Amino acid sequence: MAGDGLIVPVDSFSQPASLIKKTAVSRSWVSVDCNGQSTVLDLDKYGIMKRVSIHARDLRLLDPLLSYPSAILGREKAIVLNLEHIKAIITSEEVLLRDPTNDNVIPIVEELQRRLPTIDANYLGQGDDEDVTGVQTEAQASESVEFPFEFRALEVALEGICSFLDARTRELETAAYPALDELTSMISSRNLDRVRKLKSAMTRLTNRVLKVRDELEQLLDDDEDMADLYLSRKLSYASSPSNDGAGFTWSPASPTIESKISRTSRTTPFSTHGENDVEELEMLLEAYFMQIEATSNKLTTLREYIDDTEDYINIQLDNHRNQLIQLELFLLSGTVSLSVYSLVAAIFGMNIPYPWNKNHGYMFKWVVIFAAMISASVFMSITTYSRHKGLVGS
Repeated sequence: MAGDGLIVPVDSFSQPASLIKKTAVSRSWVSVDCNGQSTVLDLDKYGIMKRVSIHARDLRLLDPLLSYPSAILGREKAIVLNLEHIKAIITSEEVLLRDPTNDNVIPIVEELQRRLPTIDANYLGQGDDEDVTGVQTEAQASESVEFPFEFRALEVALEGICSFLDARTRELETAAYPALDELTSMISSRNLDRVRKLKSAMTRLTNRVLKVRDELEQLLDDDEDMADLYLSRKLSYASSPSNDGAGFTWSPASPTIESKISRTSRTTPFSTHGENDVEELEMLLEAYFMQIEATSNKLTTLREYIDDTEDYINIQLDNHRNQLIQLELFLLSGTVSLSVYSLVAAIFGMNIPYPWNKNHGYMFKWVVIFAAMISASVFMSITTYSRHKGLVGS
């Protein structure tokens, strides 16, 4: 396979991403075999198609310059995996990951190197102080031998993407909840803009989580699609001399999701499985479907909290608006009351000769008092009517 493309020494994998030219990203792949050995390859699309026997349309899903939804596709000799930054091709012998210098891809490669190699049980359980540990690890080694290589690689990818999205969700929650609480305590342009950005980030993250969730749900609903992911089974079935699956059995169990899958499924004797039996893969997918569903529920809860905060802010704004309307009503009532007083002053201030204003200077104070009483009566009448009709608070 070395003739299919340029093999880069594995030491170059540890170089910083800033030293790698962006023009080489589209040709840069890392291969991790069943022994956990990684090799960085420089292959074009034709070299990849020849190496793993897939079509160009499948390889196009892994193009970082194109935007495709999350997908897990089973092909004759490979599994095409497009989950956010994890763009991989899984065969029965190796895993090919695109853009190995990506900061989000490096932990996936390290995890593949750690979990893909099978453990030799002959070297386990040695020493008096390691009896219990040796027995447990020996059991895990036995399970890892039975569990197909492609499912171990698929599990690492699913665990990586679920953990990545869950970490982004926790970061968003850490930033969002204090910002929302601060907004409820003080409504300002700065806090509103901060919450607006967080809500936009939450919407984008929700769409990413739902794409992965929908892909897993769609895969779980179709047994034929899950059966296509059994690369080792198809290889064994094709190489069988009789080429019939009557006596073929398959009973893998995941070595790394012990807390998610009941141990009773491993201890119970399995019946003879047919070619389309997908119980173990279904259990694997369901475990990570539940995990991504929990992440989706966190985002749903956060969205509901944001909606509740928006409702609370709208109620506050409506209350302030009502207070302004009440203030305006009081000001208008005062204006009408003073207009009555101004009317009396205007009448007596007209430059028209009349005889009754002579020798009646003592009437000035009574006119002023009477006009003030009328103005106050008008103001109190308007206020009492407004309270009676519920236009202002008590």
